[in-house]
Amino acid sequence: MSDLHKEVSELERKSATAARLFDIRRIIGGLFVVYGVIVTIAGLSPSDADLKKAEGVHINLWTGLAMLALGLFFLVWMKLRPAEAPAAPEAESEREPGSDAG
Repeated sequence: MSDLHKEVSELERKSATAARLFDIRRIIGGLFVVYGVIVTIAGLSPSDADLKKAEGVHINLWTGLAMLALGLFFLVWMKLRPAEAPAAPEAESEREPGSDAG
């Protein structure tokens, strides 16, 4: 029984790790941070033609900063409220008495 308990504990730990690893907030937050940095850098020194097209607004700079803020929001959210592993299936001992399991 001890080996079975160890194996179940190991599988639960791996499941929790996988749930945190593939959390969609990590992917979305990471992509927004990367793209936000790129667009912000592009917006730091716009050409005169770009400013004229955007009617004098530094649109790349503001968009990049907004993307950066959104990405950081997702990453902070993931850190403050981490994903939890799915609930374990019903155990054999908790089944209804008299039910045929097979």
